[in-house]
Amino acid sequence: MSNQWVRLDFVPQLGGRLMQVTFDGHAYLFVNPKYAGKYISPEQAAGRWINYGGDKIWPLPEGNDDEQHWTGASTPLDDGVYAFSVLSQGDRCTVRLDGPPDPPTGLQYSREISIGSDSPEIDFHAITKNSTGHSIDWSVQSVSQYDLSDANAPDGWNHNFWALTQVASDSPYLLGYHVRDGLANDPSYAVDDGMFRLHWRYIEGEVWVDSGPQWVALVNGVNNYTMVEKGTHIRNAEYPGKATVIFYKNGPTVEFNAQEMPFVTPPGREKTPYYMEAELNSPMAQLEAGQTYTMDTRWFPCRMGPELKEVTDSGVIGTALTAVRNGTEVNLSGHFGVFFPGTLEAYLYDRGGTERGRVPVQTVSPKELIDLHHAIPAPANIARITIHLIDSHQADRGALGEALVSTPAGER
Repeated sequence: MSNQWVRLDFVPQLGGRLMQVTFDGHAYLFVNPKYAGKYISPEQAAGRWINYGGDKIWPLPEGNDDEQHWTGASTPLDDGVYAFSVLSQGDRCTVRLDGPPDPPTGLQYSREISIGSDSPEIDFHAITKNSTGHSIDWSVQSVSQYDLSDANAPDGWNHNFWALTQVASDSPYLLGYHVRDGLANDPSYAVDDGMFRLHWRYIEGEVWVDSGPQWVALVNGVNNYTMVEKGTHIRNAEYPGKATVIFYKNGPTVEFNAQEMPFVTPPGREKTPYYMEAELNSPMAQLEAGQTYTMDTRWFPCRMGPELKEVTDSGVIGTALTAVRNGTEVNLSGHFGVFFPGTLEAYLYDRGGTERGRVPVQTVSPKELIDLHHAIPAPANIARITIHLIDSHQADRGALGEALVSTPAGER
């Protein structure tokens, strides 16, 4: 499924996976070469997890405590053959993937995935059904595996890959995040000005974050291709382990041998490939027999580097907007990426907050980094300027930044 912006490759036989997303020639997702062109049925897997890569949905919580935990094995839920159908074509294309009932969990998954003709936005509508005759409790999560390989790096992996999300101001975690697996002092993790920043390193780890806005940004700093995934955070809902977002880093790990001496498992791309997972969680949902629960997420391929500071409805911000007066003009500066093609417009406000006009600034595209340096005419009474993205249908997609108009020190 494709438009002028993105191409989506599906492999329904492999647990209904979206196997690859390509935007502007850049492929985002990890595809495991070990299983290229292969299918290993749940019966053949015999309790193992077969990691094909790509994007899929999974249940939470994980574990082997009881029937209300998913063991992570390749069962019909993750490795069954899904039916593929086309629901619509034209200005908006939608496909549907319907999975078989999964006896271990009692769940049955379906997903509808859509793209329009006017932008690279990808919409996901996940449907969880209780296929049993009794009530069950589960969360559903979208799980996307991102490719961390880099053919130009000496050791073959990307040393400039980042994962970011905003930490909830009232996070239940001491540091704003919780290391679920791996090194507690892993230098990959940090919180800076309310933003959780993961700088990928080749060592295994899983970290849980309570992200209020529930968005994640996966940033390839080598070429500045970014993917923003957005969920819908429900305040005061019960999330598994209080985590709305989970990141998993694949890599070598610390284990103990028979003599109880610690060692690091050997690295190697074949057995321990270069990828990381970004996971958006739903709240726990109690489903009665035959009942369904839905989860909606959206993806926005765009351009931005590791300097990403904020995600808005219209795009991403690397450097915040500034507005500096220069006589009868105001010089606008900032560094942005956008989710939709269109035009940046400056909304002009006076000191009383009344809008006094709008000025087109420049045309923009999701395929381009926007390094804004533009002067616009502005009367002396203009005190504040907001930059909005107006899409190709003349819809206002929201603000990318807002700034008070400042005057150079020597001119005050």
